[in-house]
Amino acid sequence: MKFWETKTLRQMSSEEWESLCDGCARCCLHKLEDEESEEVFYTDVACQYLEQDACRCTEYQDRNRLVPNCVWLTPDDVDTFHWLPTTCAYRLIAEGQALPSWHPLVSGRAESVHEAGISVAGRCVSEAFVHDEDFEDRIIHWVEQ
Repeated sequence: MKFWETKTLRQMSSEEWESLCDGCARCCLHKLEDEESEEVFYTDVACQYLEQDACRCTEYQDRNRLVPNCVWLTPDDVDTFHWLPTTCAYRLIAEGQALPSWHPLVSGRAESVHEAGISVAGRCVSEAFVHDEDFEDRIIHWVEQ
């Protein structure tokens, strides 16, 4: 059995935890939350540090200093993972579900997340080119919730 099938998120080593990230970069998209309903809406506006073709942060090790509200998932946050896309491995494992066939840990290929159309590659714009007041006009519906 694979580690993600036998361990809880809290039992995983930091290396195992990091390997759960499929590289979709959906968490790097700006989100808006309806304060009344707490519903989360994704936009197609990505963090300025996202290298959009590779779906990788160019400042990963320093991201929380550069972007203080940057997502930093930890096992202690499992109960708050409801805002993550339904395709996210962290959310799937937290909910007791299996990883999909396109996940790199299952497929053995990092490209499978892009080939499956799950990643944001070619589907977003940098925050450097969008005014904050225009984010609401950039809400998307291709991120599953």
